[in-house]
Amino acid sequence: QVQLVESGGGLVQPGGSLRLSCAASGSFFSINAMGWYRQAPGKERELVANILNSGSTNYADSVKGRFTISRDNAKNTIDLRMNSLKPEDTAVYYCNAVVVLGVYRRLDVWGQGTLVTVSS
Repeated sequence: QVQLVESGGGLVQPGGSLRLSCAASGSFFSINAMGWYRQAPGKERELVANILNSGSTNYADSVKGRFTISRDNAKNTIDLRMNSLKPEDTAVYYCNAVVVLGVYRRLDVWGQGTLVTVSS
């Protein structure tokens, strides 16, 4: 069984910063991509940022230049540093990992979600 445990999030004023962290645990061979998605009320879940085990990153256009994702492959963790937060960043943020269980065996794992609220 593979689990993702998220931490961080909370209430912050516009222009402020937050950091989200996610740690993967359990039995697996390796992790391909890890990343963060978010879902705002009434909207579909969308990719915020992800990072491959090579270090290659992808960001949503709406967060480029403000958010930074990083990864520690040895610890199977990722961080998302969010700066210059805007009210439209308010959402539940979900950690995601594509876990390799064996040859030709992949598993898409999700965290429980953490709420980020940007409001004055």
